[in-house]
Amino acid sequence: MKLFTKKVLETALNEEMTEHLGHEKNRAEAGRDSSNVRNGQRSKTVVTDAVGEVEIEVPRDRESTFEPQIVKKRQRRLTDVGEVVLSLYAKGMTTGEISAHFSEIHGTSVSKETISRITDTVVAEMQEWVGCALDSVYAAVFIDAIAVKVRDGQVANRPVYAAIGVTVDGRKDVLGMWMRGTGGEGAKFWMSVLVDLKNRGVTDVFFLVCDGLYRTPYPQYVPARRAAAPGLSQA
Repeated sequence: MKLFTKKVLETALNEEMTEHLGHEKNRAEAGRDSSNVRNGQRSKTVVTDAVGEVEIEVPRDRESTFEPQIVKKRQRRLTDVGEVVLSLYAKGMTTGEISAHFSEIHGTSVSKETISRITDTVVAEMQEWVGCALDSVYAAVFIDAIAVKVRDGQVANRPVYAAIGVTVDGRKDVLGMWMRGTGGEGAKFWMSVLVDLKNRGVTDVFFLVCDGLYRTPYPQYVPARRAAAPGLSQA
């Protein structure tokens, strides 16, 4: 989550700088009115409610006239950024919903074109992550759903399904996040989540840790030896 938060904030900051200067990085236009250009970066640590401290790189301009909006100067604490990041990286979010998130954060401080560029960059990073290959075997996989606020015309709570894997050498990884429409957790949707993990290379899980939802509709998937993940070995 710290990595996701860092990527989202830095993407927005860099696109804000592009709008401020009027040209993209390394593409300064000849004959422009201002001689102002990018002038490196400075490190800054922000504190979020969801993941604690996150170190980000804030772009600087030569004339020091850049006023970032997503992380303002001297701002250290960011509220509600955790829910935004969770929803942005959940498979199933539409481009319009992602754009609405950034529009809400920035208000009228940046143009629609900048919001579009931020959205396109985040969507590209998100798609690369949600499709990455996974380990074939995990010692444990934890699955659960949490409710996050999503704005698309109006604010509504929507469930994000998350799978956290523990590798055989003890490392914890976020395997994926999936979003569906309003409503509670459902066995059929969990099946689609597990099939997605299987399609990305997972062949076996020693322990599947969940709230027991799968036991009622899928009792045949719970052998005495261990709780195997439906949609993986038994699919």
